[in-house]
Amino acid sequence: MATYEEFSIDQGTDVTVELQLVDTTGAVKDLSNYTIAAKMKKNYSSDSSDTTTFTTGVNEDPTTGICTLSLTNTQTDALKAGRYVYDVEISFVDSDGNTVIERILEGRTQVTPSVTK
Repeated sequence: MATYEEFSIDQGTDVTVELQLVDTTGAVKDLSNYTIAAKMKKNYSSDSSDTTTFTTGVNEDPTTGICTLSLTNTQTDALKAGRYVYDVEISFVDSDGNTVIERILEGRTQVTPSVTK
């Protein structure tokens, strides 16, 4: 089950969110061979043209469990002020060749308007 988190994004700014993933015992998750995906939309039923995709990455040392999500100032400037929904998923290919996907984080974000552009 994904963790729920709300946060704010200032329109027209660069945004980076760093996550450290741990398992149910509290041990740091080794992200070797994992990929990260994250998207946000105005609402769950929005079409794909309303989707903003985060640039994602795993730390150079995947055993730290750290991954990052980021948006450029151009991306955040294009967002209309208001509330959005988002989620973050990790995936890997198991020994049988199946892709296993887990939603690790979801929630709402508030995009606050910019005066200075």
